[in-house]
Amino acid sequence: MSRTLIVIGLLIVAVGLLWPWVSRLPLGHLPGDIVVKRENFSFFFPITTMILISAVISAVLWLMNR
Repeated sequence: MSRTLIVIGLLIVAVGLLWPWVSRLPLGHLPGDIVVKRENFSFFFPITTMILISAVISAVLWLMNR
């Protein structure tokens, strides 16, 4: 369990250090993300982005527990 927490912490630090480059990725603007903009209302539901991130996290966790 402690190994898992250390790896997750290192991944968070790595993403934080690489944030200027990570923020340029088109995450949040993928086809399938729902965006509704009205006069006084905007709604954003990044469903495709959430599915992609979930798949990546699941694959990483699966590889760690293998």
